Amino acid sequence: MKYFAFVLATTLLSTSISHAVESASRPADATLRALMDRVWEFELDEYPLLATDVGDPRGQDRLASNTAADFERRDQARAEFLRSLDAIDLQSLDAEDQVDVDLLRRKLETERTDYRLGLHLMPINNREGFHIGLPELPRQMNPDSRQDFENYIARLNQFPRYVQEQIALLRRGVEAGLTQPAIIMRDSVRQARAHVVDDPEKSLFLTNLAEESIAKLSEEDWKQLRPTLIDAIENSVIPAFRAFAEFLDQTYVPACRGGIAARSLPGGRELYQAQIRKFTTLSMTPDELHQTGIRENARIRSQMIAIKERVNFDGDLQAFLAHLRTDPKFYPKTKEELLKEVAYILKQVDGRLPTLFGKLPRTPYGIREVPDYVAPQTTSAYYWPPATDGSRGGFYYVNTYNLSARPLYQLEALSFHEAVPGHHLQLALQAELEGLHPIRKQSNFTAFIEGWALYSEKLGGELGFYKDPYQEFGRLSMEAWRASRLVVDTGIHAKGWTRRQAIAYMQENTALSEHNIVAEVDRYIGWPGQALGYKVGELFITELRTRAENQLGDAFDVREFHDEVLRSGSIPLPVLERKIQSYIDRKSPPTTVLPTAEAKRDESK
Repeated sequence: MKYFAFVLATTLLSTSISHAVESASRPADATLRALMDRVWEFELDEYPLLATDVGDPRGQDRLASNTAADFERRDQARAEFLRSLDAIDLQSLDAEDQVDVDLLRRKLETERTDYRLGLHLMPINNREGFHIGLPELPRQMNPDSRQDFENYIARLNQFPRYVQEQIALLRRGVEAGLTQPAIIMRDSVRQARAHVVDDPEKSLFLTNLAEESIAKLSEEDWKQLRPTLIDAIENSVIPAFRAFAEFLDQTYVPACRGGIAARSLPGGRELYQAQIRKFTTLSMTPDELHQTGIRENARIRSQMIAIKERVNFDGDLQAFLAHLRTDPKFYPKTKEELLKEVAYILKQVDGRLPTLFGKLPRTPYGIREVPDYVAPQTTSAYYWPPATDGSRGGFYYVNTYNLSARPLYQLEALSFHEAVPGHHLQLALQAELEGLHPIRKQSNFTAFIEGWALYSEKLGGELGFYKDPYQEFGRLSMEAWRASRLVVDTGIHAKGWTRRQAIAYMQENTALSEHNIVAEVDRYIGWPGQALGYKVGELFITELRTRAENQLGDAFDVREFHDEVLRSGSIPLPVLERKIQSYIDRKSPPTTVLPTAEAKRDESK
């Protein structure tokens, strides 16, 4: 799963402010509820794009302020929130409220740790950042009234201020030695210059506006608004991106570091361990993760060899991988062929979901192409969640750039991961949950979300897919890709691996194309720890299912199990374990206790 910008991504998992106090407050939790409301109001005030996604009217004509003073002020506010949280008597809370406490504490502590370690001074990398996320603003706002369009134009006119604040943070990062590795920033100038267009009519800030939204305006309103919009693009957006491209070209990229490891940063070892905990929600060491990846790859490799033999390929596994990477029959000839195949797979799976799930989301999803300006640097696909106010469905973005790197034999697993039963099913259900505080609804734990999506790839077999051995091999390659992340991410950031060494490991253990492997390794370099959450989460969920199957026996219902996993939204893995164990305990048949001989004698009296 891939989001354009981390700050924007987390806002998309939020919900309407009207749900803030849906749960009936009890005397024991009144203080907790009031604190969560305070934190939520703070978030809405600080991050106007969050308010956009939850349908709150505040700040719709502005972008967040991100000066160094703003980050310091937010950190102090979060410190005060934590002090208030510490004062609450946990023994007075029921189990669900204790989940709220756990999530709120993790959220605030993680934000404070990231600030203390200086991650706000590295707000961009080769795949994430405002310069990549903001072109999605027209789709995120989805304006369809005169006031909406006026707000959108007002936000465009704030670009010069917003971009200069980002530049100031990056300058401070250069001074502090907190920069991205130079190797992954090689295309960043081009990414920014993609929005410095000669004709504002061709800007994505105009073309990404939905025609149906414009059609809702009166002819007179659009006649008046359009020149103002063009002026904002020409005199605010384009100059801001031009200034940013010049800064990247002349200042930032030349100052980027030569090393690729997180441990080469100031406080790098602590930083990497903190990122491991943030993205996995577990206290695992780099060595534990590294060895887990090696073991998983050994298991997957044996299954790959079995499929190679099943299709009667004459050669070893490396020769088979080379065959899969180079034979044209495995690749689409046109982007239309690729997109049609994706659509056909998903149309089939939609009808089979009730066999594995009792509750399905009401929110629909669609398919879009990855935008050209980011396609060369990004992976095969990613998912963009729906608006929580119901104004926009979810979207599965498919990369149609370089079709020789988009194997058809991976499309089933890829689509299950990004759409259903993966990201869309889970995140749309989360957006539709009732009775949870908005902070719970906006939770975004990578190990849960990505772990579920990777687990969902395996569910394809239970849904009747992977009949073609090449599609099954594609699933195994996708799984090996995620297992390899445990090895490569820790290898780079904790064990001193070179970029070339990481690429070679991926080539040896997956069927990914050379293009995808390079893009993936550069991703791990620029986003330490994030890629660990996928396999860690999938293993955790799989182990919980095995536990439920073993303990419940004939009483195990896979539909109930899946509904239980998804019932509370995105939660840390230890919290999920407690909830599933509670579910198992409730479902377990009562143990029959035979009366003792003494009890029988007492009954006879």
